[in-house]
Amino acid sequence: MRKIAEVAEEFLAHKKIAVTGVSRRPADHGANVVYKRLRERGYEVFAINPNADHVEDDPCYHDLKSVPGGVEAVVIGTRPEHAEETMRECVELGIRHVWMHRLFGAGSVSADATEYGRQHGVTVIDGGCPLMFPPTSDGGHRVMRWFCSARGNLPRRV
Repeated sequence: MRKIAEVAEEFLAHKKIAVTGVSRRPADHGANVVYKRLRERGYEVFAINPNADHVEDDPCYHDLKSVPGGVEAVVIGTRPEHAEETMRECVELGIRHVWMHRLFGAGSVSADATEYGRQHGVTVIDGGCPLMFPPTSDGGHRVMRWFCSARGNLPRRV
């Protein structure tokens, strides 16, 4: 197993990232926050929501296979019960880097999805948030990184 910082750096080195669970009504929805920050930091980011055609004034795709040209990595921002289906789609499409978002509570983390992904060669980060790590981090997320690490919501090793 490798340290979370190393795996996060590898994940964020990919420039074509899909974010599942991006909402049509963003407010402070976690997936939307991740989506917008990645876009602001220059990533080619794709919103995934089976019930929306547009979110955040951008096109939205109903599933990963609909993204033109595919993606290199996926942030799962849905409820945990949807994570395994997404992980299976990632495996089918050859996507080898998946981050299941979690700050508090269960977040998007599913033990079954984690196990399935890892059994099929996917590097799975099962907790925390990509915005806790450079080059996407900010002061608030760095504090959350410390807090979530102390509470066990951020894996130390992946």
